[in-house]
Amino acid sequence: MRTVSLEGQGGFSEWRDAARRLLVDAVAPEQVRWQLSGQGGDLFGVVGEPEPGQTAPSELVVPKSFIEAAEAAICHSDPDRFSLLYRILWRLQSERSLLQVTSDADVSHVVRLIKNVRRDSHKMKAFVRFREVEAVQAGRRRFVAWFEPEHFIVARTAGFFQRRFTDMDWLIATPKGSAAWNGQELKTSCEPAARPEGEDETDELWRTYFANIFNPARVKIRAMQSEMPKKYWKNMPEASLIPDLIAGAEQRVAEMAARQASQPPAFHERLQAQWRGRDEEEASDLPPLERLRQEASACTLCPLHCHATQTVFGEGPDDADILFVGEQPGDTEDLAGRPFIGPAGKIFDEAVEGAGIDRTQVYVTNAVKHFKYERRGKRRIHMRPDAGEVAHCRWWVAKEIEIIQPRIVVALGATAYLSLTGESRPIAEVRGMPIPMQESRMLLVTTHPAAILRMPDEDLKARSLAAFRSDIQDVRRLAETLPAL
Repeated sequence: MRTVSLEGQGGFSEWRDAARRLLVDAVAPEQVRWQLSGQGGDLFGVVGEPEPGQTAPSELVVPKSFIEAAEAAICHSDPDRFSLLYRILWRLQSERSLLQVTSDADVSHVVRLIKNVRRDSHKMKAFVRFREVEAVQAGRRRFVAWFEPEHFIVARTAGFFQRRFTDMDWLIATPKGSAAWNGQELKTSCEPAARPEGEDETDELWRTYFANIFNPARVKIRAMQSEMPKKYWKNMPEASLIPDLIAGAEQRVAEMAARQASQPPAFHERLQAQWRGRDEEEASDLPPLERLRQEASACTLCPLHCHATQTVFGEGPDDADILFVGEQPGDTEDLAGRPFIGPAGKIFDEAVEGAGIDRTQVYVTNAVKHFKYERRGKRRIHMRPDAGEVAHCRWWVAKEIEIIQPRIVVALGATAYLSLTGESRPIAEVRGMPIPMQESRMLLVTTHPAAILRMPDEDLKARSLAAFRSDIQDVRRLAETLPAL
């Protein structure tokens, strides 16, 4: 058994030299104990002998991709990073393609470390705020900053600040080391630094700027905390405003909505009047449904339009006998601008085709016309519309029904039922029974195909899918028996 003592401050060279010697001596990973300096033990102190039969590899294999990965992962604060990297290096001598096996536990572990280091480096670039101090050299301004990284990234990230702020002298101090630039030399240190104190005029500029660009209508507290954790707030002058800005966001949104818009210049108003006249003239020639579609494309009745890509209006002939109402567009529909073309749309299409209904002859729309979601990384995850958002969109659905005059309206899910009736009831209570509507129209209620997709139990999913297909067949049978309106 060998014990290797390292500083563990993000320095790749010290680990590389130690790992190289161990590899040459054919010391297996399980025969090495890695520790940080000051934890006891001598450098390469021999506590036991390598196991018999171990021989040094005839040729050391060190891919360039491993070097790049190790240089990043070594900056992590995980104490097991040294043994992890040596274990991968040892395995690479016989498993040449190991780094391409992303499902391997060691490879996936080192990838997580690298992502954390890169994220921490990105935070440093985003959240460092310089304060000006008295210059030492005439003609050059001098600045200091304080940052609290999670990992040993100061030396790794210092080059970015040298390139960006090469015309000034600066010092970035952190509990995990410091970096300084004097116009000629970039110096880094692993020693913990003391926090510089004081403010300058720029602090107030940052606060003024942030207060004026803060948009209360787009506040997402969880997203803010994810992208700018509270640990950074105390080190940025503008962040001191965040609690009060968040607390007053709702009131500011109401004030913005109540405030009358300022009048544009006279020439601007004349131009707008000409365009409005042209738009009204062009709109008067459009069929009613197409005119309604154009009006909905500019809908701002609720805040959902702020984040959605576009309005997703209904689709189908304006004299359809059957009109389907879903909940809201999904991610695919939001990007394409068409309803029911994503995963739930495929289930819907299969059920409609299986029931002998021509999809091109039915009208398909949604209770809510904009995609409501929350971000998780790069994904946009569906969020159910609330009653207020459904109420704002009821007018559009009612106008679609008024223009199309269908004999049968099918509510796909509880949100659609709420939109069509104003009632909030469990689907099981109203499913499968024709419900009279105005003008001898019938309403049928079934589940939404997206709800089937989200069911975790495969048996329940299969039963629900069969029930949904049966409900769509009931729609066709009802269509064959109802008289024309």
